[in-house]
Amino acid sequence: MLIGYARVSTADQDLALQTDALTKAGCEKLFTDKASGAKADRPGLAEALHFARAGDCIVVWKLDRLGRSIQGLISLAADLSARKVDFRSLTDGFDTSTASGRLLFHILASVAEMERELIKERTVAGLAAARKKGGIGSGRKSALTPDKLDTARKLLAAGDKPAKVAKLLQVGLSTFYRHFPGR
Repeated sequence: MLIGYARVSTADQDLALQTDALTKAGCEKLFTDKASGAKADRPGLAEALHFARAGDCIVVWKLDRLGRSIQGLISLAADLSARKVDFRSLTDGFDTSTASGRLLFHILASVAEMERELIKERTVAGLAAARKKGGIGSGRKSALTPDKLDTARKLLAAGDKPAKVAKLLQVGLSTFYRHFPGR
């Protein structure tokens, strides 16, 4: 039996592309998740793995839908192999029921992990550079500019209530209290 597994990283992403491809490939049963590939707790994957029996084949649209780390992917492949369950990736074009498919699986798993690490490194470097310039990555700019803060101090000193001052300055009450705790 062909058992399909599809995953998207966030709830607002759509599974249709993957599920359509898996159905077209002949998957009789589909399991899905809307969770990061880095998460260990993916109920859909757990169900698919529990459902699979010897002679079945787990099918994914692309290798990175199954997981992010090479250790996790290799461990999963070893577990499937021990249970006599094959694994196939549609877009990566391999099937672990063959020796060349197993080799390709290991190579692609390594490349997928390297790609993920490079993305992480570039993100961290970009945020550090932005922080150094005093821009992005140092947090959202405050709705209470220095001029508004001065106005708020004067209004409070004159006896105005915090809710009235926040409304006049067109900021939320929680924003106001963040700058004036204990008022």
